[in-house]
Amino acid sequence: MSLPFYQRSHQHYDLSYRNKDLRTTMSHYQQEKKRSAVYTHGSTAYSSRSSAAHRQESEAFSQASAAAYQQQASQAYSLGTSSSHHSQGSEVSRKTASAYDYGYSHGLTDSSLLVEDYSSKMSPQTKRAKRSLLSGEETGNLPGNYMVPIYSGRQVHISGIRDSEEERIKEAAAYIAQRTLLASEEAIAASKQSTASKRSTTSKQSMSTLQREETFEKKSRNVAIREKAEELSLRKTLEETQAYHGKLNEDHLLHAPEFIIKPRSHTVWEKENVKLHCSVAGWPEPRLTWYKNQVPINVHANPGKYIIESRYGMHTLEISKCDFEDTAQYRASAMNVQGEVSAYASVVVKRYKGELDESLLRGGVSMPLSFAVTPYGYASKFEIHFDDKFDVSFGREGETMSLGCRVVITPEIKHFQPEVQWYRNGVPVSPSKWVQPHWSGDRATLTFSHLNKEDEGLYTIRVRMGEYYEQYSAYVFVRDADAEIEGAPAAPLDVVSLDANKDYIIISWKQPAVDGGSPILGYFIDKCEVGTDTWSQCNDTPVKFARFPVTGLIEGRSYIFRVRAVNKTGIGLPSRVSEPVAALDPAEKARLKSRPSAPWTGQIIVTEEEPTEGVIPGPPTDLSVTEATRSYVVLSWKPPGQRGHEGIMYFVEKCDVGTENWQRVNTELPVKSPRFALFDLVEGKSYRFRVRCSNSAGVGEPSETTEVTLVGDKLDIPKAPGKIIPSRNTDTSVVVSWEESKDAKELVGYYIESSVVGSGKWEPCNNNPVKGSRFTCHGLTTGQSYIFRVRAVNAAGLSEYSQDSEAIEVKAAIGGGLSPDVWPQLSDTPAGLTDSRGGMNGASPPTSQKDALLSSKPNKPSPPSSPSSRGQKEVSKVSESVHEELSPPPREAAPQEQSKPEPPSKKKDPVAVPSSPYDITCLESFRDSMVLGWKQPDTTGGAEITGYYVNYREVVGGVPGKWREANIKAISDAAYKISNLKENTVYQFQVSAMNIAGLGAPSVVSECFKCEEWTIAVPGPPHSLKLSEVRKNSLVLQWKPPVYSGRTPITGYFVDLKEANAKDDQWRGLNEAAIANKYLRVQGLKEGASYVFRVRAINQAGVGKPSDLAGPVVAETRPGTKEVVVNVDDDGVISLNFECDQMTPKSEFVWSKDYEPTEDSPRLDVENKGNKTKMTFKDLGTDDLGTYSCDVTDTDGIASSYLIDEEEMKRLLALSQEHKFPTVPTKSELAVEILEKGQVRFWMQAEKLSGNAKVNYIFNEKEIFEGPKYKMHIDRNTGIIEMFMEKLQDEDEGTYTFQIQDGKATGHSTLVLIGDVYKKLQKEAEFQRQEWIRKQGPHFAEYLSWEVTGECNVLLKCKVANIKKETHIVWYKDEREISVDEKHDFKDGICTLLITEFSKKDAGFYEVILKDDRGKDKSRLKLVDEAFQDLMTEVCRKIALSATDLKIQSTAEGIRLYSFVCYYLDDLKVNWSHNGAGIKYTDRVKSGVTGEQIWLQINEPTPNDKGKYIMELFDGKSGHQKTVDLSGQAFDEAFAEFQRLKQAAIAEKNRARVLGGLPDVVTIQEGKALNLTCNVWGDPTPEVSWLKNEKPLSSDDHCSLKFEAGKTAFFTISGVSTADSGKYGLVVKNKYGSETSDFTVSVFIPEEEARKGASEPAKGNQKSQ
Repeated sequence: MSLPFYQRSHQHYDLSYRNKDLRTTMSHYQQEKKRSAVYTHGSTAYSSRSSAAHRQESEAFSQASAAAYQQQASQAYSLGTSSSHHSQGSEVSRKTASAYDYGYSHGLTDSSLLVEDYSSKMSPQTKRAKRSLLSGEETGNLPGNYMVPIYSGRQVHISGIRDSEEERIKEAAAYIAQRTLLASEEAIAASKQSTASKRSTTSKQSMSTLQREETFEKKSRNVAIREKAEELSLRKTLEETQAYHGKLNEDHLLHAPEFIIKPRSHTVWEKENVKLHCSVAGWPEPRLTWYKNQVPINVHANPGKYIIESRYGMHTLEISKCDFEDTAQYRASAMNVQGEVSAYASVVVKRYKGELDESLLRGGVSMPLSFAVTPYGYASKFEIHFDDKFDVSFGREGETMSLGCRVVITPEIKHFQPEVQWYRNGVPVSPSKWVQPHWSGDRATLTFSHLNKEDEGLYTIRVRMGEYYEQYSAYVFVRDADAEIEGAPAAPLDVVSLDANKDYIIISWKQPAVDGGSPILGYFIDKCEVGTDTWSQCNDTPVKFARFPVTGLIEGRSYIFRVRAVNKTGIGLPSRVSEPVAALDPAEKARLKSRPSAPWTGQIIVTEEEPTEGVIPGPPTDLSVTEATRSYVVLSWKPPGQRGHEGIMYFVEKCDVGTENWQRVNTELPVKSPRFALFDLVEGKSYRFRVRCSNSAGVGEPSETTEVTLVGDKLDIPKAPGKIIPSRNTDTSVVVSWEESKDAKELVGYYIESSVVGSGKWEPCNNNPVKGSRFTCHGLTTGQSYIFRVRAVNAAGLSEYSQDSEAIEVKAAIGGGLSPDVWPQLSDTPAGLTDSRGGMNGASPPTSQKDALLSSKPNKPSPPSSPSSRGQKEVSKVSESVHEELSPPPREAAPQEQSKPEPPSKKKDPVAVPSSPYDITCLESFRDSMVLGWKQPDTTGGAEITGYYVNYREVVGGVPGKWREANIKAISDAAYKISNLKENTVYQFQVSAMNIAGLGAPSVVSECFKCEEWTIAVPGPPHSLKLSEVRKNSLVLQWKPPVYSGRTPITGYFVDLKEANAKDDQWRGLNEAAIANKYLRVQGLKEGASYVFRVRAINQAGVGKPSDLAGPVVAETRPGTKEVVVNVDDDGVISLNFECDQMTPKSEFVWSKDYEPTEDSPRLDVENKGNKTKMTFKDLGTDDLGTYSCDVTDTDGIASSYLIDEEEMKRLLALSQEHKFPTVPTKSELAVEILEKGQVRFWMQAEKLSGNAKVNYIFNEKEIFEGPKYKMHIDRNTGIIEMFMEKLQDEDEGTYTFQIQDGKATGHSTLVLIGDVYKKLQKEAEFQRQEWIRKQGPHFAEYLSWEVTGECNVLLKCKVANIKKETHIVWYKDEREISVDEKHDFKDGICTLLITEFSKKDAGFYEVILKDDRGKDKSRLKLVDEAFQDLMTEVCRKIALSATDLKIQSTAEGIRLYSFVCYYLDDLKVNWSHNGAGIKYTDRVKSGVTGEQIWLQINEPTPNDKGKYIMELFDGKSGHQKTVDLSGQAFDEAFAEFQRLKQAAIAEKNRARVLGGLPDVVTIQEGKALNLTCNVWGDPTPEVSWLKNEKPLSSDDHCSLKFEAGKTAFFTISGVSTADSGKYGLVVKNKYGSETSDFTVSVFIPEEEARKGASEPAKGNQKSQ
C-alpha cells in the first residue's frame, strides 16, 4: 500500500501534529483581520494573494506543517506587491473555492507555496528559495494543488485570541477530524514539476523559463474543468466536516472533577493562621467553592478573615487568626458540567489552658495532636455510637434504596463535624449518578438512585472524630430485574475498559449468576458514541470469554459500552453501561489532561527550521502476545528508537508455524498505536507474528517474531469448589463455607445458591461474585431446611456446581455454634455480614458489655468449640476490618462501641449459656459449714440466670482432691451455705451459672478456705456489692449486710474508694461517720476516671473485714442515658416516669424506695406499658420522702433515681393544687396599640384556649358588646383576644377589663387608661391617622440617610413606598436640582444617589422629593458642620482600611515603599516612621501620593535605611498602620535590584541605536541611482556594518557604504540592477548593545511590468502601483 500523498510531500506532518503550540497558532490565525500571502512558483514570486485568501487556504489545510516546504528556483525575485481584498463573511468552503479560482486564473497550478507575510507587523522581506528535498520520481508524483502553509515570524502578537481551554480543546478535536479528511482524500494526479536551475543572467535561460511557464499555463486550463468539479466536491466535504465539528463529541476530553490533592485536616492553636490546599483536575475547568459546616464561605461577610485563591489548578483557603469558632468541618466542592465532587478537612482550634510558652508558637513548634477538643477543654477520646441503624437490605435492579443511621458523638462539639465515609467491600464509595452519600449533621445516609447488581456488597459506614473512629456494616443484596423474555439470562455486570488506544478498546465484564434455566451461549457487546443515543452491536457471533476488543472506533471520540447475555431462549437485559472511554492512546490522554491552564499571553513564537533528510524507522522492540483467546489475539510492542522527526505507522504480519509465508494483516488500515488485536484466526492453529514500522521515507525492517501462539483460550474455566459446610447464624441467615477452587487463575469470585430441601428450585444467594471462602446467606425462612451449592467464576466462564451441602435448619445458633473441624478453615475476612461493629479506635482497646461500665479485662476471641468459652460473645480487637460473629450472637448486649446497647431487634435473639461467675469469697464459717458468696457472670447469654451450682473439694497437704457437688437443686442467690464439712479442713470451690440454654463454664477455682468457727468480735465483710446509676460525676453503691455480724449487732457501714490503678495505701473513706443505709450515692467523681470501692461494717467491737472490691467502673454518662421524670397531670396526680430504649423481651422495671422494693406499698401504684413505666403517688406526704429508683433487668445496668425531699414535695403539691383548680395562663396581659389608620386595638394573649372559651369585655365596671363602636374577636388557635375602636373620644377614658372563662379555668386582665396616659394615647392615634393619609400618595418609608460603600464612595439612599410609573423623584443640593444620568425604576423601593470620591466640595443640604398626581413627600439630609465631618471621618476610615500591605519596589533611583488605596483625600493624613521615629523628608527621602498610590521614595539607599517602616493613615479619629520590614534579605534583594536597574538605565541610555532615515521598502527602476542616509547614536560611538540577504556587505565601486562623524551612515548604489534586489540591513553595535534596521530594495524593469499588466484578466482587482 502506498503512503498517503501528504506524507510523501511533507516529512514533518506528525511532528506538527504533536506540537500543540503550532496547532493553537494555526487555529487562531483564522481570526486575523487581514493578511497578505505570496505564491512562489518557478523562478518568479507572485504576491497577488490576499490575506483573506491565505486565511481561507489555511482553514482548509490547517494541518500542514510549517517545518519544510519546496521551491523550484534557487532565488525568489519579487516583481512587485499588490493586494486584493475579499469578502470576510463567507463560509469556509466558499472561501477555499474562491482561493482556488484566484490561483488557477493566474496560472498557478504548480506546487505553490503559501508564505506568511507579516507586513502589518514587520518590514516586508523577500524569502530565499530553498532547495527541494524530493527526488525526481517523487517530484513527478507531487500533487499540484497541495499547498504547505509556512508560518514564520518574530514574536508576533495576535489579537482576538480566545482564552478559554474549551475553545482550544475544540480546535484539537477539529484537527483530528481534518486529519482524517486529508487521509481519506485520493491523491490527485499532478503536473510534472520542472527543476529549477541555478541563477543565470543570460537571455537564453530567461527565454526558456518563459516558455516553460506558458506550457504550464496551458496544462492548467486543460484540467480546469476537472479541478472545478473536485473543488465542488471539496466544498461539500468541508461542509460535512463543519457539521461534524458542530456536533463533535468532546466527552473524551470532558471529564468530571477529581481531586489530585485533597485538603488535609489541621489542628492549630488560637491566633494562628491555617491554610488548606487542594488541587482539582477536570474539564471544563471546575469551579471550586469552600464550605464551612455545609455553609458557603463568604469572604465579603468577614473581611480579612478568609482568603480564597485559585491559581493554575491549585486552590487555597486561608483562615486568619483562628479562634474557637473556626473549629469546624470544611468542604471543598468542585463542579463542572460533568459532575460535582467534594473533599473534606477538619480544622481544630485548640485553646491552651495552662502556661503556654509563646516562643513555641513563634518558633513554629507543633503541639501534640492527641487531644480531642471539647467545649470544656480537652478530652482524651470521643465516643461514637450508631442508632436507628440499617439492617441487611434486599433490593431489585432499577429500584431505589437508602441506607442510613443516626450518629451520636460524645462529647458534642458545636462547630466540629465528623468525617463520614462509606465503603463497599472495603473500597471507599465515591459519589456518582448511581449513588449519593449525605450527612445532615446527625444522620448519615447513602442513597441509590438506580440499583444495579454492581451495588451489591458489604456496606460499612465509618465515622471518624479526631483520632477515634467507629464503624458499622451490613450487607446489601440486589436481585435481578424481571427478564423481558421468560427464560432469558440475567444481565452481566461490572462492564469496564481494560485497555484503550486509537485502534481498539478491550472491554471486560462479569458473568451473571442466573442463566435463565439454560447455559449461556455467549455475550453481545454494544457500543454507543457519547452524546448520541444510538447503540450498535460490536460482534456478530456471541463471545464466551468475558473480555473482548472492540474495533472500528473513530480516533478521539468517546464511547460507552454494555453487554447482553444470550442463551437458547433469547437475549437478556443489558448490563449497566460502562464509564465513557476515549479512543486515544494513554500518552495522548495524559497530554490532553495535562494541558496548562495558564491564561493565553497573546504571543506566538514560530521558527522556521530546515527539514532533515527522511529516516526509515527501525524495527519495533519487545513484541509479545499479551492475550490470546479463541476469538482474538492481542499484540503489544514498543516503538523503535530510530524513527526520525515524524509520526510512524505499523504493519502487522502473521505466519503459520512451519512456513515462512508472511501475510500482512492490516492491509487497508494502518495501525497507529503500539498495540493491535487480530481476529479471524483459526482456532487450534499456531501462528507467529511480527511488526514493521513505516513513514514517508519507507517501510522499516520487521521486528523479532513472537513465540509460537496457539489460538485458543489460555485461561481455563475454574474447577468446582469443594466441601460446602453450612453453619447456623441467625434465625434468617446461614453461614456457608467451602474449599476454594484448586489451581484457579484470575478468579473473579464465587456464586452461592440455596434450595429448600425437596423443592428442586435453586435461588441465588448473591448476584455479585464474592471472594474468599465464606459467605452469609440472608433472607432465609426461619425453621425451613436448606441445602447450598457454590460455583466459581473467572473470565473464561463459570465452573461446574459443587456438591450439594448437607441440609440445615434455619434457626439461631445456640452454644458453640460451629463445630471444631470447621473453625480452622474459616477465613478471617467475612463476605456477608448482618451486624458488626468495629471497636472504638483510639488510646484504649474496646471492651465487652459489662467492661464498658466496669472496665474489666476484655474477652479475647477463642474457638467456640472450646468448653470454657462456649456461649461467650466474640469481641474483636481494635482494627479497621469488620469481623463476623461466628459464635452465637446471644443478644446484642456486648457491643464493642462503648455506648448504650443496641435497640431491641424485631427478630428473636439467639440464646447462649452464661459466662462464669467470679470472685468467690467466704462470708461466714462454722464448725461444719461455710457460707460462700460470688459475683454474677458478666454475660448472661441473652436469658435470665435461673440458678447456680457449687462444687467443692478438700485440699490436704496442698494436694487437691476430687470435686463434689454441694447442691443438687439450683440456688437462685449469689450466696450459699455448704453444710456437712469437716472442721479444720481446707476447701476449694467452683461455681457454675445456668440459664435456659444450659450450664455455663465453671468459675476459676477459689482460694483455699479453712472450715472453722469464727469467734471474732467484729462483723464479717458485706457482700453482693452493686454499682448502678453510673454518671460522669456520681454513682450509687449498694450492698448486702455481712452474714456474720460479730458478737454485737451491726451499727453502720464505712465506704472506701480509690482509683483503679492506685496503690493500696491510697484508699480514702467517703463517710466520716458510719451510715445505717445499705446504699450510698457517691458524688464528686472525676469524669473518665476508673474507680474501685469496698465496704466495711462496724459494731460495738469495731470495724470488720472489708468486702470484695466493686469495680473498676468508669465515671461517665453514656449516650442515650435517660432519667426519671416527675409529672403532674391535669387532674393534679403526681407520678414518676421512666423510659428505656434498650429493653429486651425479658426486661422488667423494678421500682424501689431508698433502694428497697416497693412492690407491696399501699401508697403507690405502678403501671408498665411497653418500654415505659409510671409510679403514681396516691397521696403525697411526709411518709413518701426518700429516693425513688427504677432498675431495668436484663440490661447493662440501666437505672435512674429521683429524690423527693421536703422542698420538692412542697413544689409538687403546689403544682398539683394549681392543676386541680386551674387558671387560664396568659402569655401577655391586656395591652393597647395604635394601628395604621389611627385605630385602637386592645388585646391580650392566653397560653391556649379551648373551643368553649368565652370572654366578657368590661369598661368602667359595665359590660360592653360588639356594635358600631366596638369590634371584638377571639382566635382560639393562638389565644389572642382583641377589641377594636375606630377613634378615641374623651368619654372613652377609664378602665378596661377582659374576663375569660374556659371550662373550669378562669382568668382576667385589666388596663387603666386615665390622665396623661390616655391623652398621650389619644394624641398618638391622631398622628397615625394623619400618617395614613400621607401614605395614600408616594411617600418615604425610610428617610434620607448616608452610607460609605466598600469602594469608599458615599451613597445617599432612602426607601420609598406607594409609588407608580408616573411617580417622579428629584434630587436637590443646596436647593439646586441635581441631574441624574438615568431614571430610577423604583423596582427595589430604594432610591440612591452615588457620590464618588467624596470631598469638601460635596458638603451641603441634600433634599429628595417624590411627587405624582396623588401628592408629594420630601426628605432632607444635612451634610454640613459636624454631620459632614462625621461623614468625612467615615470616608477616611474606609479609605484607610482599603490600603494594601506595604510593598517594596526597586527603581533606577532607589527603593520605593508603597501602598494602594481606593482613592486619596487630603483629609487623610499620612505619616511615615522609621524604626519608631518619624521620617524627616529630604531630597533623598521623599513621600507623596500618585493617583491611588501612597509612596515613600528612598533615593540612593544606604545600610542606614534598613529597618522597620510604618505608614500610619489617620482618619481624624484613629490611626491605621501598615508595616514593612526593610532589613536583612528584603533590603539586600531590593538594593541588588536597585543596582541592577541603575546599571540597566545607564546601558539603555548609551546603547547603540538607529535613530531613523531608512525606509522599509525601496522600489526603484533598473539603472537608477539609490542614495540612502541614516542617523545612528551611541556612547561610545557604535560600530556600523551592512548586510545583504543576511550576509555581510562590503563597500565597493558599485555599492558605496560610509559612516561619518560617528552619527551618519550613507548607502549608495550608482546604478541599480535586478541583482541588487533583496533584503538589506544596517547593524550598529557598541558595548551596551546592538540594533538592526532592515529595508528591502525592489528593482523592476518597465517592459516586464507592461507585459504583465497586459496579460492580467480584468477581474476587478485594483491595479498595482
